Amino acid sequence: MTLALATNEHLANLSNTLIYSAMAVYTLAFFAYIAEWLFGSRSKVGRTASALTADAPRKAEAPAVAVKQAGGTAVLERPKVVTRAAAGARDVPDGPGAHGGDEKGDLYGRIAVSLTVLSFLIELGGVVARAASVQRAPWGNMYEFNITFSTVAVGVYLGLLALKKNVRWIGLFLITTVLLDLGLAVTVLYTASDQLVPALHSYWLYIHVSTAIFCGAVLYVGAVSTLAYLFKDSYENKLAGGGKPGRFATSVMERLPASASLDKFAYRVNAAVFPLWTFTIIAGAIWAGDAWGRYWGWDPKETWAFITWVAYACYLHARSTAGWKGRKAAYIALVAFGCYLFNYYGVNLFVGGMHSYAGV
Repeated sequence: MTLALATNEHLANLSNTLIYSAMAVYTLAFFAYIAEWLFGSRSKVGRTASALTADAPRKAEAPAVAVKQAGGTAVLERPKVVTRAAAGARDVPDGPGAHGGDEKGDLYGRIAVSLTVLSFLIELGGVVARAASVQRAPWGNMYEFNITFSTVAVGVYLGLLALKKNVRWIGLFLITTVLLDLGLAVTVLYTASDQLVPALHSYWLYIHVSTAIFCGAVLYVGAVSTLAYLFKDSYENKLAGGGKPGRFATSVMERLPASASLDKFAYRVNAAVFPLWTFTIIAGAIWAGDAWGRYWGWDPKETWAFITWVAYACYLHARSTAGWKGRKAAYIALVAFGCYLFNYYGVNLFVGGMHSYAGV
């Protein structure tokens, strides 16, 4: 028994060390992402992208196609190449990315991604060590939920990069929030390793909580993209109206994807994960039936999970309703993610209920 306790304590200490080490590497990645943006701000490619945006509406033209026919040459009409990701009032090209086409900026960006991969692996090791120290899933309190959530959020980002999605610009925003999340976890939310209360001893812990964490990580990416869409759309509107945005705004916005690309990506991300969030709520209800003898009791955690579901359902409905697409729907998406955050932090920290065993 003594040996087992010593082993568990050693694993818990190892987990803490790995989490702090991950924070250190994330900090290096943070500075590398900043360097990527700084070098990109001086890029000629970035200024070219701004000029193209200011010229909207505009479509790129492809060269004419010549085809030989019976000794003669027929010239076909030039095919239209739409530079915007979706139909709209403006045809605006996507920006070159945070590096702005600058070689040094791109180098720092690749270094930042490499450091992000390294810190992700270190943090994942810390989560696994935490699980091994208590011999259960590491989701028994808010500290464990936080370190797992940030790990999964970074994993989603790296997965999108592996799929060749244009999301490297998210890196700086993601790592900033991950550092804040881990800082909160190790200072305010830290809880020593302990066993679960009886109500949590169920295989539904692995099903319900893991899907909730994954959904939150994906919804976070969708929220960042939605926020970026609102800023980029305002920037494009100002240019289309003949306005001249400030130098800093121009330097940042000209390197982001077009507003339509951001809007389309955010919608796809939120729509893709919505069925899984629905399953998360259903799984939680089934687990509640096993643990407490009732499937739904309007506990604060249950209530806000349902409110979040309704908010995202309204967003998806708005996207398919004339007059509610674009900015109006984006505002609903941000409100929906705010509901998720309140369910994540607010309910646990400020509202009592049957889920209070998660503690801090």
